Amino acid sequence: MMRFSFVAALVVTLLAGLSATAPAYADFRACVEGLASEAEAHGVSAQVAEAATRNLTFNPDVLDAERSQPEFTTPIWDYIAALVDDERVADGRAAMAKWQRWLDVAAHRFGVSPYVIAAIWGVESNFGQNFGNKPVLQSLASLACSNSMRPSYYHREFLAAMQIVNEGGADPAHFNGSWAGAFGHTQFMPSVFLRLAVDLDGDGRRDIINSVPDALGSTANYLHRSGWVPGLPWGFEVKLPPGFGGRSNWRIKQPLAAWAARGFTHIDGAPLGGGGAYGLFLPAGPRGPAFLVSRNFNAIYSYNAAESYTLAIALLSDRLRGRGPIVTPWPTNDPGLSRAGRREVQRLLIQHGYDIGGKIDGVLGHKTEDAIADFQRRSGIKPNGRASQSLLAALRSH
Repeated sequence: MMRFSFVAALVVTLLAGLSATAPAYADFRACVEGLASEAEAHGVSAQVAEAATRNLTFNPDVLDAERSQPEFTTPIWDYIAALVDDERVADGRAAMAKWQRWLDVAAHRFGVSPYVIAAIWGVESNFGQNFGNKPVLQSLASLACSNSMRPSYYHREFLAAMQIVNEGGADPAHFNGSWAGAFGHTQFMPSVFLRLAVDLDGDGRRDIINSVPDALGSTANYLHRSGWVPGLPWGFEVKLPPGFGGRSNWRIKQPLAAWAARGFTHIDGAPLGGGGAYGLFLPAGPRGPAFLVSRNFNAIYSYNAAESYTLAIALLSDRLRGRGPIVTPWPTNDPGLSRAGRREVQRLLIQHGYDIGGKIDGVLGHKTEDAIADFQRRSGIKPNGRASQSLLAALRSH
């Protein structure tokens, strides 16, 4: 009798643990059926709703992804090193040359910098090479029907995705994207697609999956609607005045003359001049690079509300324009790695007998991070799982 009670209690405990992280399958199915019925009430045909939701299963991985977004968890020098590298700049210039006509059309129609449009394209999908491999409807249903951080938001996005399918904007069998349900060349959320996507190529349908022109035009429209000011730079790197002890508050803008009066200069020492209002952005504090940023920085920020993401777009757009990298070094004695460096880390880990959980692509997942931590532990290095210049040197020397 005591043995039975112990087993029963153990089963109850395990089931409680499972329910804390994911709904029971029956509850998930009931939730999905409710979403399908709601989609029908919003004009989605019963046939489309049934076909699109019939085989949906719960994916707990999207909950893990939601809680570990690199924009908020990665040191900014690592984040920038991987996104704004020479490889992406070269690929971006090639992509811009190929699609120059449509970039010009989008820039002219919406008044937005073609370099910023291309930078968003590069960061979001590596110029169309990686749209994400997670089924959009499954991801959104899993996030809407669980204890995600914003279930009501994903609920609305699921209904928007169903409208896109109903209108023929995506085939459910090939409707893939990010863990959060963003899709296409420039990774629009479904509700944003319905609101702001445009048919730039004039074929009668909005398609950011198969039409590069539509994706570029839709992104330009997004920035335009977010307050982009034609001809205004996003910002620029500056040199702080000696002994500066202020703080970053880039949302509060002041005329350049006010910053000049306080001793700020361009990074090369040239005096500030011109119009427009700018705010001070210190992404790594006063010991790191400093920038004065305009309203157009805010417009980029609206695309993905993360400062590191916004800076990556801004810096990549400058590199695509032909400008050099930032001058001030990041305040770290162990800089981050480019994607080429990250791929070398993966290759060397495999040579050391580790399983990185996927292909050599420069994208460091949990298995790669675990392998790094184990290598560091065995090598007498603090096991933080971080891919850095010192880690690469250690892997090369072993």
